[in-house]
Amino acid sequence: MNVSLTQQLEKFINKQVTSGRYQTASEVIRQGLRMMQEREREQSRRLEDLRREIRVGLDAIERGDYGPFDPEKIKAEGRRLLAQRKKKRA
Repeated sequence: MNVSLTQQLEKFINKQVTSGRYQTASEVIRQGLRMMQEREREQSRRLEDLRREIRVGLDAIERGDYGPFDPEKIKAEGRRLLAQRKKKRA
């Protein structure tokens, strides 16, 4: 496999190696790819969660189980979920 990098990325990789955090440029690249994989998995999980929540809402609508639109209630719930997500990351 042949990979071309910008000078900026090469400098970044070399800096990581000279810092002693990684022994080789290959280790830096592998770590970056692992981080990308994890981010992709997290995005997939979040998308599945969103699809599940949409299905719950659509099912409720089909049953006639819903009330008037309350933007303040929706904002409060969104803020609560965001705070919960931030707690998980910490």
